[in-house]
Amino acid sequence: MRIKFRKGQQRVFLDLVIKKLNAPSLRGLLQFGFDVPYSTLKNYYIETRLMPKDLVLNFCDLAEIDFKKLIIDEVPENWGKTLGGKIKKNESHSKKTNSIYKKPILMPEKHKGTPLKK
Repeated sequence: MRIKFRKGQQRVFLDLVIKKLNAPSLRGLLQFGFDVPYSTLKNYYIETRLMPKDLVLNFCDLAEIDFKKLIIDEVPENWGKTLGGKIKKNESHSKKTNSIYKKPILMPEKHKGTPLKK
């Protein structure tokens, strides 16, 4: 699950965690043993990505913030992503296609009854 804060509140949350943990900066949070790359933390800070629920819970535990008082929405992992791959998955596997051109393979008339070689 991912945690969706209101606009601007994810940054406020991370600033509060930094302040309560007496970390010098966002990079300073990494000294507490979080297994998150700094570039990912920056993406969370500028709100281009949603934070995972377990990371938010870990921040709340260390910074002694009550998780239940946060105004958040929980969304699934694939929230906001394109569903095209999931929709087309069944259709594309039902037809025999040429992997290079993604067009159906046409068999000559004389080979109609024989199975295709893999």
